Amino acid sequence: MKRVVVTGLGMINSLGHDKESSFKAILDGKCGIKKIELFDATEQSVQIAAEVLDFDPNTVMDPKEVKKADRFIHLGIKAAQEAMQDASFDGEFDSERFGISSASGIGGLPNIEKNSLVCEEKGPRRISPFFIPSSLVNMLGGFISIEHGLRGPNLSSVTACAAGTHAISEATKTIMLGGADRMLVVGAESAICAVGIGGFASMKALCSDNENPQGSSRPFDSDRSGFVMGEGAGALVLEEYEAAKARGAKIYGEVIGFGESGDANHITTPVVDGPTRAIKAAMNMAGNPKVDYINAHGTSTPANDKNETAAIKSVFGSNIPPVSSTKGQIGHCLGAAGSIEAVITLMAMRDSILPPTINYTTPDPECDLDYIPNVARKANVDIAMSNSFGFGGTNGVVIFKKI
Repeated sequence: MKRVVVTGLGMINSLGHDKESSFKAILDGKCGIKKIELFDATEQSVQIAAEVLDFDPNTVMDPKEVKKADRFIHLGIKAAQEAMQDASFDGEFDSERFGISSASGIGGLPNIEKNSLVCEEKGPRRISPFFIPSSLVNMLGGFISIEHGLRGPNLSSVTACAAGTHAISEATKTIMLGGADRMLVVGAESAICAVGIGGFASMKALCSDNENPQGSSRPFDSDRSGFVMGEGAGALVLEEYEAAKARGAKIYGEVIGFGESGDANHITTPVVDGPTRAIKAAMNMAGNPKVDYINAHGTSTPANDKNETAAIKSVFGSNIPPVSSTKGQIGHCLGAAGSIEAVITLMAMRDSILPPTINYTTPDPECDLDYIPNVARKANVDIAMSNSFGFGGTNGVVIFKKI
């Protein structure tokens, strides 16, 4: 099968509107979690989130088109534009051999909320004609494919918090099997609205430490009490290796393995077995290499962190690499998490530095790995892994190699 490499990256999250500024902030140990500003959260039990502040969608779309797309699409367009510019095609590619693989866990939830209220209060005739196309998850890929003229496969993953990683593996499969020469992967999410925060809070999934936003998300720490909602987008340009090499593209890394599995256990409670099998599958595909760094799913929930730790131990035995979670800084971006964290992983590989796990102060006996606590660490990274696990028991793992 064909080899697949990454030649362009883009990212927007609560710490920056581009990959370089947000990655620097992550390495500096900064935190983008604050009191919610996107809506009035005073009646909510959870009033904190990692929002993308000062973002103007008119800077990435024609102002006349902005109302036709939900905020998650605006954010995805921004990340995609950066990734495509980073890949430096100069408009020269076969559009029919260039596809898109998009991802979101929920899609246009704010618009669903807004139009549901309109329907209830003013009647169905007042529903926006843009409601449906602005909210569908696959419209993320639809808008972006139109902007960049991508006429190859147009795919979409909607697998909860594993969607961003699954979008990478779907794009990789497409290129490996000859379905396209290039694929743009975009994962985006923006579910910070009353029903989004209220819904996750009602499940007791969110941290409610409203008076300490900066210290609220504590992956792998003994005092962790739930995840903090984030928003943002990550984008990656994937290419067939020979095509990338022929045009002299810079290469961030090669996708050498991916793994997918299902828990078949519970819709929201994770287990050890499913993630373990996904990690094993990715490792087997990659040829069981020495991994230098793992960007963990690391949600800061009691169950996920101990189960992910156990899964990593099960696979790596006595050769466990350093592990970190960046969700303490940018929150949990749900369906965009895997794409954003893949970008972070590749940038860590590029710069030979491991992002920290912030707010790690009280060790948990069940979480006893090297989590790169609080301070970034210089290290050579030739091979790195990124994990994503989602509600419904859906798991995705991807492994990159420096070349």
